Amino acid sequence: MKTKISRRRFLGSGATAALAAPPLGAIIHPINGRAQSAANTIRVALIGCGGMGRGDLETFLQSPDVTCPVICDVDDAQLAKASAIVETRRAKPPATAKDFRRVLENKEIDALIVATPDHWHALPTVLGCEAGKDIYVEKPLANTIAEGRAMVSAAEKYRRVAQMGAQRRSSPAYAQAIEFAQSGKLGKVGLVRAWAYLEWVKSIGNPPDGTPPAGVDYDFWLGPAPRRPFNPNRFHYNFRRFWNYAGGLMTDWGVHLLQVLLWGMGSEPPKAVLSSGGKYVLTDNSETPDTQIAVYEFPTYTMVWEHKVGVGLGLYNRPWGMAFIGTEGTLVINDSGGEILREPTQDSLAPQKFNPGPDPRPAHVRNFLDCVKSRRQPVENLAAGHHLSTVAHLGNLALRAGRKIAWDPVHEQVLNDPEANRLVYPPEYRAPWKLPFPPNRG
Repeated sequence: MKTKISRRRFLGSGATAALAAPPLGAIIHPINGRAQSAANTIRVALIGCGGMGRGDLETFLQSPDVTCPVICDVDDAQLAKASAIVETRRAKPPATAKDFRRVLENKEIDALIVATPDHWHALPTVLGCEAGKDIYVEKPLANTIAEGRAMVSAAEKYRRVAQMGAQRRSSPAYAQAIEFAQSGKLGKVGLVRAWAYLEWVKSIGNPPDGTPPAGVDYDFWLGPAPRRPFNPNRFHYNFRRFWNYAGGLMTDWGVHLLQVLLWGMGSEPPKAVLSSGGKYVLTDNSETPDTQIAVYEFPTYTMVWEHKVGVGLGLYNRPWGMAFIGTEGTLVINDSGGEILREPTQDSLAPQKFNPGPDPRPAHVRNFLDCVKSRRQPVENLAAGHHLSTVAHLGNLALRAGRKIAWDPVHEQVLNDPEANRLVYPPEYRAPWKLPFPPNRG
């Protein structure tokens, strides 16, 4: 049955070397030197007050042990919306800032929610770790692989609790399905797939460049990205469709769905990636592909990602989802639940249904908050988030390079292809911004 699902409902409901971060049970540095008071209240600051940031803020404030003394955004209108949430939930408006560095200077803040556009994930996270803050950062971890590595390095050096906001890793419903996928009952799983057929994604048109809205510090919004005139399509929400700020559907939806596949298949990195696609449907000024297929060669299996806009009839009659394809049967799942499709010759495999679970975001946030108190590593720590985000980025990297790429996971380099390898790194940061832990560009 065809199911129409909005992005909001969807979102609500590293390589081997990257996995060297402290394990889940490891005890790390005390919370800002005040471990005793952390047992009572965790004071968070929100950096990035757009739709995702406000959704995260609402979720954090569901926990009575959380306060939000300060919020930060370059847009006065976004600040007003987030401030109203805090005032409604805690009966007191927060302080506001347009420069996130003022937040880092606040010694009373324990943790940051980094919910900026993707090109702004790295700097607040790295500098926040340096300032002694714990970090909850939205996915993908960064806008490039090299920036993600810098974030992992900062979290490790300063011994911070840090979680990436890819919440399905905290879902009991998905955990049940993954347990089945790993049980051997599907036989040998040599192919896994994820897909997103998004009928609701439409053209955003071709508006001319213009003037930023009143109350917006547009130069700060660009931050380390190259300078260019303001265009309404390259701003709130639609920034996801432009390479300077994000990675399109591959790193937006892809990170969520590939997370489930990698969870089931293990932490080994891909050896090579091939991707094809382009803008075949949308007629607008966006840059990222509306149609894309990426094929990943892992040592023991193949993984396929595909997305398509303007249509909603996806694989297995589901608009989006994931499949573990084994020699004896296939497990198909999304937020609406899952099922086992038995191979006709395999009578021993009983059909089975998996029920949908609750929205996993509150549990994911709670996992982070509990780890802030216990000083243990959260379930989607930055090493895990970097591994996942790297896989998604490699799909885009192969597409933009226009050829199959071979990946060296230890050195995080594209092998024997300097031109493609440049895409591992961000463009040179625009002054005055500099990334601590600068990447070695090979």
